[in-house]
Amino acid sequence: MTELSQNVSLAINAGVAVITVDNPPVNALGLAVRQGLAKGISLAGGDPEVKAVILIGAGRTFPAGADIREFGTPPQAPLLPDVCQSIEDCPKPVIAALHGTALGGGYEIALAAHYRIADAAARLGLPEVNLGLLPGAGGTQRMPRLTGAAPALDMMLSGTPISAAKALEIGVLDEVCDSGDLPAAAQAFAVRLILEGALVRPTSKLGTGFADMAAYDAAIAERLTRLQSRARGQKSPFKIVDCIKAAARVPFDEGMRLERAAFMECLASDQSKGMIHAFFAERQAARIPEASRAKPRPLNRLGVVGGGTMGAGIAVAILNAGLPVTMIERDADSLAHGRAAVEKVFQRNVAKGRMSAAEKDAAMGRWQGATDYAALGDADLVIEAVFEDMAVKQQVFARLDQVTRPGTILASNTSYLDINTLAAGISRPGDVIGLHFFSPANIMKLLEIVVPAKVSDDVVVSAFALAKKLGKVAVRAGVCDGFIGNRMLATYRRAADYMVEDGASPYQIDAALRAFGYPMGPYQVSDLAGGDIGWATRKRKAPTRPPEERYVEIADRICERGWFGQKTGRGYYRYDEGARTGVEDPEVLAIIDQERAKKGITPRTFSDAEIQNRYLAAMINEGCNILAEGIALRPLDIDVTLIYGYGFPRWRGGPMKYADMVGPEVILGRLRDYAREDPQFWRASDLLVDLVAEGSSLDDLNKRTEV
Repeated sequence: MTELSQNVSLAINAGVAVITVDNPPVNALGLAVRQGLAKGISLAGGDPEVKAVILIGAGRTFPAGADIREFGTPPQAPLLPDVCQSIEDCPKPVIAALHGTALGGGYEIALAAHYRIADAAARLGLPEVNLGLLPGAGGTQRMPRLTGAAPALDMMLSGTPISAAKALEIGVLDEVCDSGDLPAAAQAFAVRLILEGALVRPTSKLGTGFADMAAYDAAIAERLTRLQSRARGQKSPFKIVDCIKAAARVPFDEGMRLERAAFMECLASDQSKGMIHAFFAERQAARIPEASRAKPRPLNRLGVVGGGTMGAGIAVAILNAGLPVTMIERDADSLAHGRAAVEKVFQRNVAKGRMSAAEKDAAMGRWQGATDYAALGDADLVIEAVFEDMAVKQQVFARLDQVTRPGTILASNTSYLDINTLAAGISRPGDVIGLHFFSPANIMKLLEIVVPAKVSDDVVVSAFALAKKLGKVAVRAGVCDGFIGNRMLATYRRAADYMVEDGASPYQIDAALRAFGYPMGPYQVSDLAGGDIGWATRKRKAPTRPPEERYVEIADRICERGWFGQKTGRGYYRYDEGARTGVEDPEVLAIIDQERAKKGITPRTFSDAEIQNRYLAAMINEGCNILAEGIALRPLDIDVTLIYGYGFPRWRGGPMKYADMVGPEVILGRLRDYAREDPQFWRASDLLVDLVAEGSSLDDLNKRTEV
């Protein structure tokens, strides 16, 4: 065996050179790997004893992409496009043997090889769009030559990996290995090619994907139409379309130049900077100070109190993770409804082909129900998911304190309430934590882990371990009304309400924020969630609301009519005959006019840009207040919360990253301008003022508070 570099080796067996990448954990294509691959291809290509070459990965996967840590640093030769070209130019047949996840640059290496074989369990993908990028090592030029436009576009625009079986079907693979012994299958495949006298087969010279140009162009037109509404404001999806269109129309070398130029343009864009920040932020959010001081408790038996929408969704998330769950309800009828709600989710998944009937039966076999809290006596963790009322939750916690064994973690799925108060009401506050799931709990990725004052470190670590088991993105939050996400939501929603009262319409605000990149505007979200939820919160807060605080009553007037959104057929929008997409409602606009007249407000016009600027300034300013109070550890935790729980466009990086890209001084200037009309609401956070005075950024705070 010859060591080609620190992470790449070469061995020759029966005329077959096997180049192995061993760069754990995912064989990322860093500089040393690229150097080793280039050297190995050169040596194998020039060795008269070598008749064929195999590229394979050691460990759990074929190379799963570029080393993202190199982004933003000066490029060092050999670049990946050059390595791929050297593979394609090799005078001996090169076989890529894929297992695990062949993603991004790893998949592009496979495309540059002359032949491809994959383990049956392998997954292949081009996820660059999720970083605001596009395949930059020939992926946009080589894949369409094999598959045509539609499969290439679908893979690149979604970023979703495909199975080995699907890759074989669309023409990417030559063979799938079902034996489980990929090295042996690849060796046999290479020997067979040698015996057959098979020639090199450069992908750049193939054109099977161009056989039906009418279908090729139709696929491009259809995806482009879809993108114009779904990906407005983003750069990389449209550049991907441009490159795949060019692949069928210009020589390969020119197509490669176009791809490289598009890649570098995307890499320099705010979109890519935002998405790369989000990528790292999601991983950094899981790093918490408690992890250095404690290990998680066992989490093998879980309980859920409450079988309503949230309780059922949480139970489904637990069952999907392969864990058993015991659901508690107040009576047999309520328990039956809870079980039915859980089973309905699984039945829908079976109907949509997401799981088999056997998998559904196995999941439901892990569900148990009871009306007696004593059934939770051996639980490791219990999640309370009852009505959002402190007195009700305190009763539940008092009962759990009595029946659960010492060391059982007691968690509350509250959206706003004080976890410290709940903890203080039982004998073991160190076992109490907040787990704020987002609805639907089995689908939404975010889990706010709310850390009360007296909680034990191992309880916090256990909560993060549970989030990982459930496939959630966890963020650590301190205790305050609304924690991170809902506290910010209350603030930027107030900013929106002020604009409505001052002259904008809810429909213009929703449209302006969709144009910014949100999937829905705040008034659409209110109708989806149910206006009665916010109404209950406003009534709860009313006794402590400062008398000098501006309060907009428009939402209350709408709720007083029983218009709670989609579930009642009316909210800010009308939903005729059960429609899920609302239409503008003149009666709502009349209510708004009445409220303006009552306060003597002469409405003025707002541009979409001003709507966006005010909305985001309020959001960012409250984020700075949350940081100053220690409710969030780092700005990146706020970004992750808003991206995964509140629809903030991921490609903009989150509100705090967005503030850095706009400029903290610009945000501060806007706040000071707005403060002329309302000094209380628009008072700039001291933290933001200090950052601007220092010439620092919010990302500097991320670096100062690394865990």
